[in-house]
Amino acid sequence: MNSVAVYPGSFDPITNGHLDVIDRAANVFERVIVAVLANPRKAPLLDVETRMRVIRDALAATGAPHDRIEVEAFDGLTVELCRARGAGSIVRGLRAISDFEAEMQLAHNNRVLAPDVDTVFFMTAVEHGYVSSSLVKEIAGFGGDVSSMVPPAAGRAIAEALKAG
Repeated sequence: MNSVAVYPGSFDPITNGHLDVIDRAANVFERVIVAVLANPRKAPLLDVETRMRVIRDALAATGAPHDRIEVEAFDGLTVELCRARGAGSIVRGLRAISDFEAEMQLAHNNRVLAPDVDTVFFMTAVEHGYVSSSLVKEIAGFGGDVSSMVPPAAGRAIAEALKAG
């Protein structure tokens, strides 16, 4: 059994739901690579370096097993990153049944591209099921309090980015 998993995403910003999935994946796999998508075709609120720093800071604050969780940027196909890093699994989080249809389509496409890589789904904890990065950015953009939705490092990064314009 391959004990390396890749958890891809934009993480713009990382939420407490993402951290929950990372923590649970780290209890299943020997090594988890949190792969931050550096997609030049999108305009994220936080640049990729900031997102990676925020994730590392958030993981440090949770006491996550740092020797088994890596954070790196990537651009391209997730399955290609899996091949390059020797990962046999892709980790994805599900909040609601509405996430499942899109995630299932993505998982099937990845399976066609890389039959040796499986997708493993983790249900987000109930208390984080309503949170998405897009919603966090929208709430914060209107001056709302997102402190219960994101780790402190992400809250600070969001505030700095919004202040900078």
